[in-house]
Amino acid sequence: MPNQQAQLDRVFHALGDPTRRAVVQRLGRGPAAVGELAQPFKMALPSFMQHLAALEKCGLVTSRKQGRSRIYSLEPKPLEAVETWMSEQRALWETRLDQLDSYLLQMKESET
Repeated sequence: MPNQQAQLDRVFHALGDPTRRAVVQRLGRGPAAVGELAQPFKMALPSFMQHLAALEKCGLVTSRKQGRSRIYSLEPKPLEAVETWMSEQRALWETRLDQLDSYLLQMKESET
């Protein structure tokens, strides 16, 4: 479990940056070369490469050398773990809100 928690922490940290979220979103449409990924951003290539390194470190993307280019692809497995965690949290809070709703209805009925 601690290893899973550390993985979630890394993924949430990586997704906390809007540039990295945009890269993940773009890679959702298919693999892309570094130049194509970097093109929409107004930053130096070494700075952009740090974003790709953060995404690769947490397992959200993989890269491979193809000729003179480096091609990045999305790896959905870490996103599945995040989705599972989010679903568990949603279920927990829906249960708590349902309990609160029931309690408030009881309070209202006891006032009348």
